[in-house]
Amino acid sequence: MSEQLTYEAAYSELQLIAAEIENEAVSVDLLADKVKRAAVLIEFCQQKLRATETEVNNIIKQMEGHKGA
Repeated sequence: MSEQLTYEAAYSELQLIAAEIENEAVSVDLLADKVKRAAVLIEFCQQKLRATETEVNNIIKQMEGHKGA
């Protein structure tokens, strides 16, 4: 992805794609492209969440380490 994508932007786009598919507002010609884009966005969001979880856990460990010192 060349643009600087944020979690919020990716999630919003996913919601839009899901709504279009649910409302059958996507033509058959574009459906595969929408599903591919959704898969990319889902992977991006999962990676972002995992990275954030790791970072938060590291911060918590550092804080706990300072308490015992």
